Amino acid sequence: MIEVNVHAGIATATLARPPVNAINNTWIDCFHAVLDQLAARNDWSVLWVRSSAKTFCAGADLAQIQSHFAEPAGAKAMVADIRRFHDLFARLEALPQVTMAEIGGAALGGGLEMALCCDLRIAAHEASLGLPEARLGLLPGAGGTQRLSWLCGKGTASRLILGGEVVDGQTACRLGLVQWSVPALQLTDHARQIACRIADLAPAALAAAKACIALAADASRDGFQAELDATEALFSNADTRRRVAAFLDR
Repeated sequence: MIEVNVHAGIATATLARPPVNAINNTWIDCFHAVLDQLAARNDWSVLWVRSSAKTFCAGADLAQIQSHFAEPAGAKAMVADIRRFHDLFARLEALPQVTMAEIGGAALGGGLEMALCCDLRIAAHEASLGLPEARLGLLPGAGGTQRLSWLCGKGTASRLILGGEVVDGQTACRLGLVQWSVPALQLTDHARQIACRIADLAPAALAAAKACIALAADASRDGFQAELDATEALFSNADTRRRVAAFLDR
């Protein structure tokens, strides 16, 4: 369901559940297993999530949803499933490593909600991105209402969620859903260049910067003090001292 390869500081997780990488409980367990596997390694600083199919991820498995509508206690079962989404996506979001989603095709519903958990997103111009759950009388309950609002603001989140709108990669870039949009034929090469550039940076500095960026959305925390604390810690980091010495020598 998910193929993993680690090379040159980049862990590539390729979604491979044909035909559209639909998310069910087994798929979630598989993703957790991937993260467990990567947690046991210290040779990567970038997680690059991509797909082997034309579709990035079409969201929740419709067969699993349909089964809940046929159950007397279906609503509670549905909520239990969505909690599993929450747990996985929160774990992905909390990784100290930099995460990037390469969106070559449709990223809808839970598929886009997963991409929103990543630090970086790059999409093909031709991709389709959206949270169209309202068309089915549902809502993007796997974090979509929250993360899209944090990322793009209430206005854009309202436009996409309340309007059930699906946009292409270029529009997604203009709205702030993704940071880059390129033609499909250039997508993988461009994503690889970004991943390689980040993998060449200092892992400890990336983790510290990522933690400070996360604090910017939390008014109860002092992000400025976190920057000072992280700077002090990095000052004693062997990799930081090596990099600074090499820079000064030049």
